[in-house]
Formats: sequence, structure tokens, C-alpha cells
Amino acid sequence: MIEIKVPELAESITEGTIAEWLVKTGDTVEKGETIAELETDKVNIEIKSDHSGVLQELLAEPGDNVVVGQVIAKLGEEGAAPASAPKTEEASKAEEATPKAEEAPKAEPAKEAPAAEKSKSRTVASPAARKKARELGIDLDEISFRDPMGRVRVEDVEAHKQAQSAPAKKEETTKPAAPAAKPAVQEDDRIERVKMSRRRQTIAKRLVEAQHTAAMLTTFNEVDMTAVMDVRNRRKDAFFKKNGVKLGFMSFFTKAVIGALKSFPLLNAEIQGDEILLKKFYDIGVAVSTEEGLVVPVVRDADKLSFAGIEKEIGDLGKKARDNKLGLKDLQGGSFTITNGGIFGSLYSTPILNTPQVGILGMHTIQRRPVVVDDNDTVEVRPMMYIALSYDHRIVDGKDAVQFLVKVKQLLEDPEDLLLEG
Repeated sequence: MIEIKVPELAESITEGTIAEWLVKTGDTVEKGETIAELETDKVNIEIKSDHSGVLQELLAEPGDNVVVGQVIAKLGEEGAAPASAPKTEEASKAEEATPKAEEAPKAEPAKEAPAAEKSKSRTVASPAARKKARELGIDLDEISFRDPMGRVRVEDVEAHKQAQSAPAKKEETTKPAAPAAKPAVQEDDRIERVKMSRRRQTIAKRLVEAQHTAAMLTTFNEVDMTAVMDVRNRRKDAFFKKNGVKLGFMSFFTKAVIGALKSFPLLNAEIQGDEILLKKFYDIGVAVSTEEGLVVPVVRDADKLSFAGIEKEIGDLGKKARDNKLGLKDLQGGSFTITNGGIFGSLYSTPILNTPQVGILGMHTIQRRPVVVDDNDTVEVRPMMYIALSYDHRIVDGKDAVQFLVKVKQLLEDPEDLLLEG
């Protein structure tokens, strides 16, 4: 029997959640074939079989958490009949119990096997929970569960056993507590309880950590987008014809951010203990919204890329993110992040740091507003965008943060200067 284990993932990832099995017991599996999808904190990873054979047993169900090195399935040689561990054990127990049943008609083991099989068909439980229930002689149908997906887990089995063995008085006080928790979930049809995905849990955890570990502060400014929009309108057709990609706003903002980072290097750094790590490279993270949550793929060495190179890289990473094809290398590292809430209509917001980075630039929607454009108080309607810089005040002073944002503004309002800086 060949064991299929959770493969090594990455330095910072030690566990994941079975998102989906792509095969079922009894299927013939080829070497290199993808058999399951594992959801980790950052990306979904395909688990492939290193051998060919017939899938004999699945040891984890969708939604179960598994760790690196854990056996999640067993593979047999071709032609071998699929075997289910629970059934085999029950069958062997029944065989062992048969002689005892003849000697003592009232013995319970002979009755337990059919009951276990019956409960298996009606109750959804993890493999570990089934095993624990068999060991303790507990009927799965009698167990109360708290999993919103309706699955019995090991802790539910153990709690049921403790309730059985507790004194009668304790049993009376604990039993009402279980039903008390259920009405809000099961009886109120106005409420739907949905389990958070592993990625959403990680996003939530990291955002809270950023709020607690960094002295985060945000400064704001506004950019007159007239010059950038003029360049785009005049050059977009020729740009697309030459490069095969559209000229968007992100390449302008990426180049402007790099120019500002060169002037204010502390925003391209991070804190480790009592040391500051000044990064001499410009790996710019670009926040991308997907159905499963926000991810931040990284454009490597963005300072060495042309406008077309940046647009192509951002386009490729965005497509991979939406298709759930990002790899760990696409997400690791990064020295500064840009997020664009404007594509959803956001006018003004405060971005949260993508730790351990100490700076993030927030773009917003372009809105035509009346502004004073010269010393003669001439008022014109211009396409304006609010921009926001959140920074870690532990190493970035307010003066540097404000001047950084002013530098970004100046570079965007004078694209020729931007080209020179880029």
C-alpha cells in the first residue's frame, strides 16, 4: 500500500485545508495526476500522486485541516479492490464478536457493527471522529455537533463521552447548554452561518496584526490627472499596437512610487527587532481582489521594467489571481504595496499596511472637480484623484511621509519628469 502525504509547501506554510478531492475511492490514478486541491494561507496548491495505482482509501475530507507530512490517502496496485478502513475494522470486530455472541446471547459487540454501519450512512463525520467513536463504542447519530457544515469531529465525540460518564447532576446541567446554543443557528432562518475560508482567516489575522504591531498613520493628498490622461489618450493606440497591452494608470503610479522611494528610502524598508532593513530593490506589490479575498502579487524589480513591462506583468499576475493560479513565489517578498480602491468607486479611504512593509499607497476614483489652477485664481474643472499613504510611524517621520506623497503627486502631474525619474 502506497501512502500519499501532504507535500512540503513553503518555509512559512506548515498546514492547509483539503479544499476538494478530484478523485474518489476506486479510481485509477496515474503518476503525476492531480488528486486533490489544498487551500493554504496564501494560495491553493495541487497535490499530485507520485505513483500510479488504484485509490484505496481517503483519510481526510474536504474542510479537514492537514499538516505537512500527514497521510491523506492510500494507493494500491492496479487490480486491487478498494478498501475502506472503517468497514474493514467493523467487519473484523464483528467476526471477533461472533463466537462471543454464541456463548453469551446478551453480549453487545454483535449489535454494534450494524449500528455503526447504519450511523455511517446517516451522519457525516471526519475519519478521525469515526475511529474515536468506534473505540469508545458511541453511536455517531447520538452525537451533537457544532460544525456549521454538519460534520461530527473528534472533539464532539469526546464531549459526548464525557457527558455520558459524568454524574447525573452534572448531566442535567450540561445537557440544556447544548440545545441553548443551537436555536440561534438552526431555528432562525434569517441567519446563515458560513465558515471562513483559510485564506480569509489569514487575511483577517494579518490585518489585525498590522493594526497592533505597527504605529500606523495615514496622510492624504490629491492629484490632478489631466496630464496623465492626456498622455494616455494620445499614445494609447500606438502603445497597444507596439506592445500588445493597454496603457493603464498602474504603470504611471508604479513609476511614480519608485521615483519617490528613491528619494525617501525609509519607506522601502522593514523593521526586524531593533534593526531597520533598507531594501536596495523595488519589488512592488499590487493588491488584487478575488472571490476568495485580497491577494498581493509582486512585480519584481519594477524599476528595471518599462511602462509596457509593468502593464504586462500586472495583467498576467491579475489574471493568475482571478484564475486561482498564483504560486507562492508570486506572493512572497515585496518592498512596497499599491492598492487601487478606485476601480470599485472608492473616493477616499485609509489602506492598511501589508506587513512587514512600512508603506502602502492607496489610489481612488477619478472625479471631475473645480480647482484653482493658477495664481490668478482661475477655476477649472479637472479630473482629480485623492491618494493616501499609510506608513509605519516607528521609522517613517510625518515629514518624510508627507514629502513622499508630494513627490508622487509631482511626478504624476508632470509625466515628462516621471519618465526621467523612472
